[in-house]
Amino acid sequence: MTVLERIQELCKIRNTNVSKLEIELQLGKGTLYKWGKSAPNSDKLEKVADYFNVSVDYLLGRTEQLTTLSEKDEKDIAKEIEKLREKLKLSEGLMFDGEPASEEAIESVLDAMSFGVRQAKIINRKYTPKKYLDGGDVDDKSQDWKAYKKI
Repeated sequence: MTVLERIQELCKIRNTNVSKLEIELQLGKGTLYKWGKSAPNSDKLEKVADYFNVSVDYLLGRTEQLTTLSEKDEKDIAKEIEKLREKLKLSEGLMFDGEPASEEAIESVLDAMSFGVRQAKIINRKYTPKKYLDGGDVDDKSQDWKAYKKI
């Protein structure tokens, strides 16, 4: 899978397209499409990776792991999963055919929930360009929004 194909796949997940991504990241028109045939510039590649919260290695096809979550996210997920584990271990916490679930069944459910929460956090992350984080000019934002809406 090429860098462009991976970017297109990520765009699909985020309900956007490559052209809109180029505008949002302030890349030249057609920049990302060129990556289907040529090597990307490292600065621009990092910008795209940051936008999707994936590693540059993922975009380059060196790994299949989309991203890692922040330490805080991991701690929050672990805390919630532990709370769920305690609730599920109660005699009426999780039942199958009127019988309490086995330890193995509870762990399977928790693993699936943990995976789902991680994926949801990854997909729902919002990208905020650095210029907006630094208190960028409001007029610049409105101009960018107008250009974005034209697409």
